[in-house]
Amino acid sequence: DVQLVESGGGSVQAGGSLRLSCAFSGSFRCMAWFRQAPGQEREGVATIDSAGGTNYADSVKGRFTASRDNAKNTLYLQMNTLNPEDTAMYYCAAGGYCVAFAYFGQGTQVTVS
Repeated sequence: DVQLVESGGGSVQAGGSLRLSCAFSGSFRCMAWFRQAPGQEREGVATIDSAGGTNYADSVKGRFTASRDNAKNTLYLQMNTLNPEDTAMYYCAAGGYCVAFAYFGQGTQVTVS
């Protein structure tokens, strides 16, 4: 079975940093981070393909960095200069191509005050 398990969320003050991790089983061409704030639609934050190529939402460019360690089956999201608008549940996702994702984790909460 495919498993995606996020960790690393928490509460942080504005301007602070967090690093999220996602331990996954399986092999995927593309992985991604999404987030969803209360009352809002889920939005894509970053994608990363098997070669390490990345794309970011405009709202996080220059502040967030996605990376993956395929040997450890772990996806990361380094988040710097956090602001309250980054408060959301963050999910990792996996799929064959970076346009649709079949698998999502349970999420990890990030709260910025």
